Amino acid sequence: MKIKKNDNVAVISGKDKGKSGKVLRAMPKAEKLLVESVNIIKRHQRPRKQGEKGQILQMPSPIHISNVMLICPKCSKPTRVGYRLEGGVKSRACKKCEGAI
Repeated sequence: MKIKKNDNVAVISGKDKGKSGKVLRAMPKAEKLLVESVNIIKRHQRPRKQGEKGQILQMPSPIHISNVMLICPKCSKPTRVGYRLEGGVKSRACKKCEGAI
């Protein structure tokens, strides 16, 4: 998986197309990401104790990795990710500006 936690991503398809946010969690086996303020769902929570009120919680739901693109920190544009070997160390690189990510 080429996108990791704390990366900034832009949504390129789906109901939240055009939005961007920070990756909160990456799930490589399921090929999904949890992105802040994207794919928000409402969860109804019942009251647990006597006198407590029920509530509606809003939380982000996972989005498939194919629906997002990484935003390069140098050129600030959505880009594909490549890899480079520099002195025996593999690092991610932007395909547009060739800068290290």
